[in-house]
Amino acid sequence: MLISKGSTGPDGINLDGPHGADRSPGVIEHLTQPKALMVHRHGNLSVVLWQEFVLVGFRGGVETQALLFALFLVLYIITVLGNLTMIVVITLDARLHSPMYFFLKNLSFLDLCYSSVIAPNALVNFFSATKVISFGGCATQFFFFSLLVTTEGFLLAVMAYDRFMAICSPLQYPVTMCPGKCTCLMLGTYCGGCLNSIVQTSLTFQLPFCSSNRINHFFCDVPPLLQLACADTALNELVMFAICGLIIVGTTLVVLISYGYITVTILRMRSGSGRQKIFSTCGSHLTAVCLFYGTVFVMYAQPGAVESMEQGKVVSIFYTQVIPMLNPLIYSLRNQDVKDALRRLGQRRVAP
Repeated sequence: MLISKGSTGPDGINLDGPHGADRSPGVIEHLTQPKALMVHRHGNLSVVLWQEFVLVGFRGGVETQALLFALFLVLYIITVLGNLTMIVVITLDARLHSPMYFFLKNLSFLDLCYSSVIAPNALVNFFSATKVISFGGCATQFFFFSLLVTTEGFLLAVMAYDRFMAICSPLQYPVTMCPGKCTCLMLGTYCGGCLNSIVQTSLTFQLPFCSSNRINHFFCDVPPLLQLACADTALNELVMFAICGLIIVGTTLVVLISYGYITVTILRMRSGSGRQKIFSTCGSHLTAVCLFYGTVFVMYAQPGAVESMEQGKVVSIFYTQVIPMLNPLIYSLRNQDVKDALRRLGQRRVAP
């Protein structure tokens, strides 16, 4: 739906006369509605406010859409069940009330939330004739997605630091990673995610969007939205690459340095069983880190890495649906403590 706001000059200020002699006192608000500039035959520009976007999604007929619907549904169900199971098990089992599992429970919460920001709307759109999302809905979806994904990136670095302190400084660990400091670290990850989300959302949704309102994606994300803008998006792209690159490089350095010290400490150990347990725990975390950082780096921090939006959609499926599904499987299958907790919980339910 379009709302015309009258003729304007190139500077975006309303003009009343045919030659732009009289200026109206109002100025169009930048953040309330997405704007499109349309050129009339007399050369005047008209500002048109889009009330909604259309999420194009994936190409293909009914059979392709049905197959994708089934894929997304299976991935989402496993994600919900897996992450809820991790949250419940860690909450109920007193033996898992340690800093490592506190962070792991928060990781499951983040995976559950940011998958839920994308999947339900995508499932509805597979069989929707319109595939419409309101401007406010699009901005809200992007804000929470950016917030949760960025927070997860910081959290993975915090989890690496936690393992570093536990393995390399076991005597100082109870003091360094006390409940109060763990809570502060967790709040810090959310603050970092919120700051990045505010910057990205405000810069993206203040842009004037051209006559098309069709987003070539299955959710509201920066790259396809920038393709609809009629203004210069160089600043937006620079900020996106700079912030994402800084976050990825900074958190990756924390992970690499932490695991560098951990590796040296493990090699000095004489106990084979202790070494195997540490390798198992750290291996799970490194697997999750590589999967998450790798896909996010390809999508946002490396200009030109994704050659087309169709490739971008495939990469997006991986980090919005596949990784949240894999994380609880990775941490439960490779972690003996979680396996034992699941077994105890099962026995407690079966016991009369």
